[in-house]
Amino acid sequence: MKIFQRFASHAQDVAIDLGTVNTVIYVRGRGIVLNEPSVIAIETRDGVRRVKAVGADAKLMMGKTPANLEALRPLRDGVIADIDLAEQMIKHFIDKALDGTSRLRRRGHVVVCVPSGSTHVERRAIRDAASNAGASSVQLIEEPLAAAIGAGLPVTEPQGTMVVDIGGGTTEVAVLSLGGVAHSSSVRVGGDKMDDMIASHIRRKHNMMIGEMTAERIKLAIGSAVPPQDEGVVMAVKGRDLVSGRPSEISVSEAEIAEALAEPVGQIVSAVKAALERTPPELSADIIDAGIMLTGGGALLRRMDQAISAATGLPVLVAEDALICVAMGAGLTFDDRSYSGILMAA
Repeated sequence: MKIFQRFASHAQDVAIDLGTVNTVIYVRGRGIVLNEPSVIAIETRDGVRRVKAVGADAKLMMGKTPANLEALRPLRDGVIADIDLAEQMIKHFIDKALDGTSRLRRRGHVVVCVPSGSTHVERRAIRDAASNAGASSVQLIEEPLAAAIGAGLPVTEPQGTMVVDIGGGTTEVAVLSLGGVAHSSSVRVGGDKMDDMIASHIRRKHNMMIGEMTAERIKLAIGSAVPPQDEGVVMAVKGRDLVSGRPSEISVSEAEIAEALAEPVGQIVSAVKAALERTPPELSADIIDAGIMLTGGGALLRRMDQAISAATGLPVLVAEDALICVAMGAGLTFDDRSYSGILMAA
């Protein structure tokens, strides 16, 4: 009976990578069980707001909602912008991750990943949102540490490692050693900024307005951090012509989109170079051997590793399962006591 009780308790332990674009949940004993967009749709009727959809279903509604329905992102730049909506979204995701078992038992321990540059107020908002969603206890872990653990790096060893976690709202650059952060910096540039730059470029060059969903599809299909030798792949894009006001269609090339992404990619590369300049020399020697590890959805942008390697002269690797590295790393702290000192009280 005691063994069963212990397993039931462990099954309630949850690690959450609460991202600007996607939320990923790891459940102890089961691994990654949920990976959905951080979007919630709210319907207003007779002055009363209620949740219409959350996650993938809500994302399908973005930019297509009637007057009484809104599809919103409760997080901006890696931190909570609307705590009430964030609480409802987290509660829905945890319920879904635990298959409704949360209704039968009190939830257990929750570990939430936070940006290394987040303020005390921002961290308290994340803690409150998780607590109000039903967690019995909440601890925090910095995203670069979680990403490094998830990527299999030896973060508890006396060895310097560099992680660049490119998320939707922020890019975290950190040098790690002995289970701690020797140096970290955070820039509010990520996948969202890339989408904005693509939309701005098409509006400026082609007089066409496109939505953020279309901009994201362009980024995923033909986005590149380094321009190709020629025009590269060409893609048809549909939107609203700003001159005539009518629906229209144009073609954009891979080289054109690489030009649009030059500014956010440049900011990420500059953040990496600045971090290397502030790294202690002994840790710098380790990074020469180990290279730089890229994690997060932005790491999957074509030739992002080449852009950073060319600027730094160091080997750059993209983590396996880069999208879920942070949640996986946070979840691994449940079973390995050597990571206990990495977790922070909320």
